[in-house]
Amino acid sequence: MPAAPLRDVPQQAIELIKSFEGVVDGDPRTVNLDAYLDPVGIWTIGWGHAVRFRGRFLRGAADRGLARALYPGGITRAQAELLLRADLVDYASNVQALVKVPIGDAAFGALVSFAFNVGVAALAQSTLLRKLNARDEAGAADQFLVWNKARKNGVLVELAGLTRRRRAERAMFLGLAWRAVADRPVRGAAPRTRGAVAARTRSGAKRPAATRAAATPRARTTTPKAPPTQEPAARPAPRRGR
Repeated sequence: MPAAPLRDVPQQAIELIKSFEGVVDGDPRTVNLDAYLDPVGIWTIGWGHAVRFRGRFLRGAADRGLARALYPGGITRAQAELLLRADLVDYASNVQALVKVPIGDAAFGALVSFAFNVGVAALAQSTLLRKLNARDEAGAADQFLVWNKARKNGVLVELAGLTRRRRAERAMFLGLAWRAVADRPVRGAAPRTRGAVAARTRSGAKRPAATRAAATPRARTTTPKAPPTQEPAARPAPRRGR
């Protein structure tokens, strides 16, 4: 049987991702968007596109000149969106391969957003995916809400931004209005912080976070322990909780 054609990432999923990822300008003095250091020291540009050179992520002050040289003059917001859409192609391919049951576009988009934030490997090992492939859609939907914690000063805490994102993804997965859910305030969680992330790794080794997978988003990894094995071109770590 020939492989199914690659599914497009729905526009509503792209809008959800953009609303939570944010776009940061590394040099506001210039007209275009410039590369900036993300919270774990990776040079990034646009909506979370990690800057690579010869297969490695550029890191820290030592790589500043090279990161800027790769994007001389910066990029426009339109170019930033093109980079995001290109990054999402591999995530869409991986999600499509991992899901073994028919799902609609909204559910597919929610899963791509989830994988883009926590990693394909995390999705591959998740109870969410197991329940979905067992045709327990309600159980799978509720599993989105579990992935809302990150380490702050070594302690696992709920982040308001991650809670809002998980609520929005769950709503999209169920075909509901995700924006209304995302705008609801979160009580009792740590406030949203630009750059707040969940246990991230951005290395070729892709090590998991040192915590329970069901409770904490992991590094945005790109190579799952189960098929597929295609590696996205960039950004294997969650960006920020808002």
